[in-house]
Amino acid sequence: MLSTPAAAARQILIRLQEVMAARTSAQAKLNKVVEIIGESLSSEVCSIYLVREGVLELFATRGLKQEAVHVTRMAMGEGLVGLIATNVETLNLDEAASHPDFSYRPETGEELFHSFAGVPIVRRERALGVLCVQHVEPRRYEEVEIEALQTVAMVLSELIANAELADDGPMDSRVQDTGTSVLHGLQLVMGMARGHAVFHQPRVHIEHTVAEDTEAERQRVISAFAKMREQIDRMTGTAEFGTEGEHQEVLETYKMFAYDEGWIRRINEAIDSGLTAEAAIERVQQRTRMRMRQIDDPLLQDRMHDLEDMANRLLRIVSGQLGTAAQLGLRQDAILIARNLGPAELLEYDRRRLKGVILEEGSLTAHVTIVARAMGVPVLGRVRDIRHQVNEGDLILMDVAANALLVRPTPDMDEAFENKLHITQRRRAEFAALRDLPSVTLDGQRIELMVNAGLREDAQALDLVGADGIGLFRTEFQFLVSATLPQREKQQRLYKDVLDAAGDRPVIFRTVDIGGDKALPYMQRDEEELEDNPAMGWRALRLALDRDGLMKAQARALLEAASGKVLHIMFPMVSEPWEYDQAKALVEHQRQWLQSQRKKLPVAIRYGAMLEVPALAEVLDILLPRLDFLSIGTNDLTQFLFAADRAHPRLAERYDWLSIAILRFLARVVSTCHAHEVPVGVCGEMGGRTLEAMALIGLGVRRLSITPASVGPVKAMIRAVEATELERFLKGLLETGVSDIRSQLTAWAEDRDIELN
Repeated sequence: MLSTPAAAARQILIRLQEVMAARTSAQAKLNKVVEIIGESLSSEVCSIYLVREGVLELFATRGLKQEAVHVTRMAMGEGLVGLIATNVETLNLDEAASHPDFSYRPETGEELFHSFAGVPIVRRERALGVLCVQHVEPRRYEEVEIEALQTVAMVLSELIANAELADDGPMDSRVQDTGTSVLHGLQLVMGMARGHAVFHQPRVHIEHTVAEDTEAERQRVISAFAKMREQIDRMTGTAEFGTEGEHQEVLETYKMFAYDEGWIRRINEAIDSGLTAEAAIERVQQRTRMRMRQIDDPLLQDRMHDLEDMANRLLRIVSGQLGTAAQLGLRQDAILIARNLGPAELLEYDRRRLKGVILEEGSLTAHVTIVARAMGVPVLGRVRDIRHQVNEGDLILMDVAANALLVRPTPDMDEAFENKLHITQRRRAEFAALRDLPSVTLDGQRIELMVNAGLREDAQALDLVGADGIGLFRTEFQFLVSATLPQREKQQRLYKDVLDAAGDRPVIFRTVDIGGDKALPYMQRDEEELEDNPAMGWRALRLALDRDGLMKAQARALLEAASGKVLHIMFPMVSEPWEYDQAKALVEHQRQWLQSQRKKLPVAIRYGAMLEVPALAEVLDILLPRLDFLSIGTNDLTQFLFAADRAHPRLAERYDWLSIAILRFLARVVSTCHAHEVPVGVCGEMGGRTLEAMALIGLGVRRLSITPASVGPVKAMIRAVEATELERFLKGLLETGVSDIRSQLTAWAEDRDIELN
């Protein structure tokens, strides 16, 4: 039995070096390779499948029938081999036939074998083929054997590519289409930008995989690590924005990877197996990518992206291929294109020239998104296959709010975009002029306009847009961007900073909404807690009441931060009154304890709940007498009402916020709140759109919590509306049950010269 992954791979690589150096045909070399691997792993079968003309062809085998070589062929995705190649993932099965994708090929004689392990042969992030082993007895291959297979597969990719045995994409990947393309993605950081396409970095191509002197390779890696750490320390220390805020925590977390001993150890183990420094880094990076494909947790994926970014940086240093677009310098206004970026990578760019960022991946909680927001750089993520649809230097028009990219626009399109950009800037100036004016309707109805926030610097938007306060402060953001559970003192410091920035204006703190699709990497989850539908699962208040230590710490932090002020606390995802009662009792218990310690406390505490779960609407008459305020979270509420995942691409636009079902539901909730004299507001995307906000005012909503960018347009609409007339009109629409309320409201606004954005 092989002792360690490094020793196992090294034994095989020593023998493979002789094979690769021999003056024989590529086919003869592959025939010898399968013999060596099979013998080394004591496996009856070892086979190599290569991608030829888009299908997988059995190219060499030890143990299967030789007459199947160059005869057995499988489509990508077909059978276990096709699955490995398509997903670029490893399979390890003690009983191959039990797998749902198993495909029996009688000409191979593989019915004699039960166990199966296969790894992709990867080059340039795509599979050239598959290396697999099989055994008569049912057994799972040990980790040491899988590691050896993966290392050998990496060396094989060099042999296969040099011999041109498998399909391999052309080195020149320029897009042939020169016409205009319209692309869409995920809105990460809002804004408009015009610039020319610049690719973040050329791919580092590894020329040699097998080391001649492992100690020399180790020294190269040690030197590269030292240089990389110096670069990162310098970049994070000279960021162009403030030193306080979540983006700073992001950078500190990112720096941790540069000093992560586990990562360094894995690279050294790969060198011990006989790989060069470049190949060892790439080997560990391949493992990271495979793990990313198996991780559903977006936060863990974000951290894996940071690690891959670090690996790319280390690979460029050790290979001497340092030519990223940042280091070469931006010569004109640029739109940066990348599969993904780490936060430090973004900081390398000249902010005067960098106008926008487009990512093939990316998420709202990704570290690069947080840093880009702090820098004021618009970002559009999840733009599928962007790197294969754009040429270097192509003109790109980027409108994140419209979720649109125009690639190679016509002159007319460019002119229209410039006009829109000019109008947007002019409108922004007009909205800025409204900043100090009250949000009051023509008939004197006061509408509170508050902003949603989650970062320390978001509080600065209060003065910039003239908002009445923060109607939703998402406290979980601090938890999501931290590498470890934020200490109570750190939480308290954040809350105090936000309250101080708000001054006399209210800040409504929503207690942590984590769990479900917002899992924390440092909070262990039991196997039974893994969920098929996390948005409707063990999250928010449900999780907080179950793990009340986290909520107790947060309650104390909020109470101490708000000493001498009015504290507004709101509980998310309340389904029944008893959940609210338990949460309030928990906070009150912390208040009483602090009081016993003679701590300075808030002058008053206002307790509220979020209505996101439709069931709560049926018990509002019980709950409202205990509440100081109610906030309606329209994002989750909409998907729960329609049983439609708002993240599902085919459902995202199907259910309209101005549908009669939603508006009647909201009208009933607002009416019930008014009857109990409990203030009710809306915090969600619905309130940030002028037409939808107008409908909410027509329902009697008098408090909206929206994005800072929406405050100006919504305030302009409010000051042009007569609320009483609007309420009568909307009531008539709901009573008659018209099918298209959106067009009716739009026409009503146009008749009164109310400008809608």
